Amino acid sequence: MNLPETILIIDDEVQIRRLLEIALASKGYKISEAATGKDGLIAAATHNPSLIILDLGLPDLDGVKILSKLREWYQKPIIILSARNSEEDIIHTLDNGANDYLTKPFRTGELLARIRVALRQSQGSEENSNLAFGSLTIDLANHIARKKGEILKLTSTEFSLLAMLAKNSGRVLTHQNILKEIWGFGYIGQTQYLRVFVAQLRKKIEDDPAKPQLLITESGIGYRFHE
Repeated sequence: MNLPETILIIDDEVQIRRLLEIALASKGYKISEAATGKDGLIAAATHNPSLIILDLGLPDLDGVKILSKLREWYQKPIIILSARNSEEDIIHTLDNGANDYLTKPFRTGELLARIRVALRQSQGSEENSNLAFGSLTIDLANHIARKKGEILKLTSTEFSLLAMLAKNSGRVLTHQNILKEIWGFGYIGQTQYLRVFVAQLRKKIEDDPAKPQLLITESGIGYRFHE
């Protein structure tokens, strides 16, 4: 019998913690809570949760600092749940190690879906060398992608971009994160360059590049590969 996965909620709003506790418990998750950043760090170390939901507006420490401290050792998913909704805040937080970002007020169903995606990705992160997304299959070990069984003619850069997005399916990757990873620090800020490659890739992997179902644009932020 599998033990229930533990989710740690770090949020100073009692109403939010109660709402999340009810929603998560109804889906079989075990809940741990903390109302401050310091207590959250202690709870993370003590309980080693499967996933952390983190508010940025904590009373003692800024949430981004908590995120940075957690990422010194905690490798599992962290989802930000915050009233801060500027593109700068979202991009900065994702670039500092968050897996996903939802703004308050939020839809409980959407949060539960994001949690499921993050947990699936985490559980499969021990590098499955073969990924499948409908009729698209990606052989990471041999650098081959197929669409409906036919090998796609991808450049090495296109395959690297596809592999990065697919391995992080369900997670928002910022423009800066992708550019740094694929092309290096010298290309950070060259978002138009990235858009060109995304457009090329969509022509090869999407059924209808004008209405992408796999490679989704997160406006002003980056891209998400849809499961």
